[in-house]
Amino acid sequence: MSVTNPQTGTNVHEIAERIYRISTPIDLPDGTAFSFNQYLIDDDEPLLFHTGLRGLFPFVLEGVESVMPVTRLRHVAFSHVEADECGALNDWLAVAPNAAPLCGTIAAIVSVADLADRPPRALADGEALSLGHHTVRWIDAPHLPHGWECGFMMEERTGTMLSGDLFTQPGRGLPALTDTDILGPSEAFRGAMDYFSHSKNAGELLEKLARHNPTTLACMHGSAWRGDGASLLRALAGELAR
Repeated sequence: MSVTNPQTGTNVHEIAERIYRISTPIDLPDGTAFSFNQYLIDDDEPLLFHTGLRGLFPFVLEGVESVMPVTRLRHVAFSHVEADECGALNDWLAVAPNAAPLCGTIAAIVSVADLADRPPRALADGEALSLGHHTVRWIDAPHLPHGWECGFMMEERTGTMLSGDLFTQPGRGLPALTDTDILGPSEAFRGAMDYFSHSKNAGELLEKLARHNPTTLACMHGSAWRGDGASLLRALAGELAR
């Protein structure tokens, strides 16, 4: 792991082949330790998943540039429209002249076509995009955990699911990659501050994700996780059905 900004503790770690987690630890207003993670896929057409908050942009930029020149960036993607997901979108477009927003169709229609400084590329449910050696596939998941436009990306070469706010864990995001329990900590966090929409088809959507059989879950908050992702997603569905 490489710390790219000693002041903030922003660090970069390769969690799968040429997939890098850029993580910045913070303290929430109540003093709870937390983390914001972005994921960079370094390929012929590099992709950044999650833009980070605007205030964190300089530190995330340092993280990206520790891996590659930011001018190579081609795709700026995110799960849903929320400040930590896409707040710095236009900052990235300003420093990466060949990059464009990449999102689901609903997000493009209702928000991104208006708020972004460059037209988005919209992906339909199940649509795949080759980045070169890696291929990402968009998966619609409305209101899971929140946002009509919500969805996730599956990187098929490495079995990495860019899983957004699913399995949000408190703490400073260390270790960067774990194979220990993240369902317990994430459910305890949800119990204290429930951020799920609890849509009636959450179980069906989690099963839809499980069928992609991820072996790495790239969580936006907390450690990324390695193991039987299908079983973990189904276990989450069981918790939500209680």
